[in-house]
Amino acid sequence: MRKSLFLWLLCLLLASCARVGSPVGGGKDTIAPRLMSYNIDTTRVNVSTKLKKLRLDFSEYIVLKDIQKNLMISPSIRYKKITPTTLPNKYLEIEWDEDLKENTTYNFNFGNAIADNNEGNVLPYFNFVFSTGDKLDSLNISGIEKSGYVFTKDKNDPKRNFVVGLYQVKDTMDYGKKPYYITKADEDGYFELNNLAKGKYRLIAFDDADQNLVPTAGKEEIFFQEKDLDLYQNISNMEIRTLPSKNTVKFVEYKELPSGFLLKFEGNPERVDIQSEIEILKDYKVEHRKFSDSAFVWFDTKKLNLSDKNSNVGLKFSYRADGLKGVISPFYKASSEKEFSISNSIGTSIPPINKLVLEANKVITEIRPEKWILKEDSAVVRDFKAKISEDNSRKIKIESKFVNGKKYELIIPQGTMDTYYETLSKTYQFNFEVEKPENFGSVEFRLKEKPKNTFWLQLLNTQNDVKYSQRVDSQNVKFEALPPAKYTARILVDDNGNGIWDAMDFKNFKPAEDVFIYNKILEIRPLWENIIDDWELK
Repeated sequence: MRKSLFLWLLCLLLASCARVGSPVGGGKDTIAPRLMSYNIDTTRVNVSTKLKKLRLDFSEYIVLKDIQKNLMISPSIRYKKITPTTLPNKYLEIEWDEDLKENTTYNFNFGNAIADNNEGNVLPYFNFVFSTGDKLDSLNISGIEKSGYVFTKDKNDPKRNFVVGLYQVKDTMDYGKKPYYITKADEDGYFELNNLAKGKYRLIAFDDADQNLVPTAGKEEIFFQEKDLDLYQNISNMEIRTLPSKNTVKFVEYKELPSGFLLKFEGNPERVDIQSEIEILKDYKVEHRKFSDSAFVWFDTKKLNLSDKNSNVGLKFSYRADGLKGVISPFYKASSEKEFSISNSIGTSIPPINKLVLEANKVITEIRPEKWILKEDSAVVRDFKAKISEDNSRKIKIESKFVNGKKYELIIPQGTMDTYYETLSKTYQFNFEVEKPENFGSVEFRLKEKPKNTFWLQLLNTQNDVKYSQRVDSQNVKFEALPPAKYTARILVDDNGNGIWDAMDFKNFKPAEDVFIYNKILEIRPLWENIIDDWELK
């Protein structure tokens, strides 16, 4: 009996000891993991070039967060395995197959990838350095990276991925490979390149959108130093500004349109030539504006005998775009055909002093506005001017001495507007009113010193979309009748006078044309006139 009672009490005691629960009292764990040991000599020099594994032991269980995105190895090593993968572990192990370089300092930069398993405390900007030579290289470069094209970018944007790298200056340099030294900027754009060897380098920074650690022209903002960097001492407070880069001309796609096709290109070709390669289509028109990424082919669908809605016609076009050659063989479907039509692209309310803008579904070749009628409050006939837009041949701009608060009626009779192969077949009536000026504000820029060449002054919204733009060559530039909102401002300079702003040509190492960004947010308020006279272009 006494023995049974003893066994019962023993089991009860063991069960109590084994019960899992939260400890009472005590603060939350806020301490990041600590590096305890590693698998190379503590001096971290004269490491064998045959080393194939780096093991780091920590004070507690760790997990790896986005290790593929965070880990930067300089010079680059193609690793084959990283442990841990999914389960927590007290060590981190990286394995590779290639031999290390002689007399070289290696920097394993883990960014913010290492965290403890318990509370997720991050070991911030952790790196581990060793050398296959008799010393650790110790030079460093630090600075801030910004976009030189917009006022600011969302630091919390998951696509934000600024990378700064150094390429060794050689007779032949391959920018299709990862930089020799590489690091990532933090969310504020701050970067450090550490443990660098003396030598000549070319510094390149880029917004690594495709996350391949290689600058991709045409798809990423890029910065490069025109002069080689002769590194012999530490460099700090470097400021670099990335800018859009020019892509090589490529054909992207074609798209069916009413009475034609759209051909889309990358690289903004200066000139596009298109030729029909079939007898059935001899009469056609090609529309391409200089440096536009879009080219249009228009033709007479009636001549193609597309009366049956289920029928289609096989076509064939060859194209040349700045040296690029190609052939497309599309089918034009009768069901895609639509009659020539126009619409009000602004809406039934237009801001004061603004033009009325109409938009057609096909290119406009001729208008006869003398037969149009503009009425104010359904009675008074007003004078006006109308013209096809210089920027878009599918738009018409209509100007008049519009009176604030008044209602208007524009009548465009049939037969008074032409496209290449059609005439407007019905009468259109557009009703609109002019909003009162007290709902809008304005801003005038009084530049202390204007650019030497013609430039665009642009207003952008908080999403960095261009909302208003003026091409000017004057000291003072004014934007009137602006809807209340927050804007940023920039100047793009047409330095070479070709009519467009030229992005950076990374292939030929040509810098972008000048960009100047106003360093404050502009807030437009109703009945408020902003005067900007503190913008120094630098």
